[in-house]
Amino acid sequence: QVQLVESGGGLVQAGGSLRLSCAASGRSFSSSAMAWFRHALGKDREFVASINWSGETTSYADSVKGRFTISRDNAKNTVYLQMNILEPEDTAVYYCAASRVVPGVTNRQYYYNYWGQGTQVTVSS
Repeated sequence: QVQLVESGGGLVQAGGSLRLSCAASGRSFSSSAMAWFRHALGKDREFVASINWSGETTSYADSVKGRFTISRDNAKNTVYLQMNILEPEDTAVYYCAASRVVPGVTNRQYYYNYWGQGTQVTVSS
């Protein structure tokens, strides 16, 4: 059974940092794209960042460019999201996602087959 388990969320003041982790089990995703999405109260779930199978190519939403960094460790089957200079607008539940077959970066939720349960990030002003 494939599982994606996020960790690292919490409460932080504006301007602070958090590092999210997503550990996958049940199959290897070393040949597939992985990504982070977020869902804020009253809004649709939105793309945050994506990373290709090798970690050499990344893509970010405009709202987080320059502040967030996605990375992966294929030996650990884990993807990370380093979030710096956090803003109250970043408050949301953050979800890790993995594709079954797509190797390259994509911001389309349709291409991600596996999802974690989410971790809450709250940024206070």
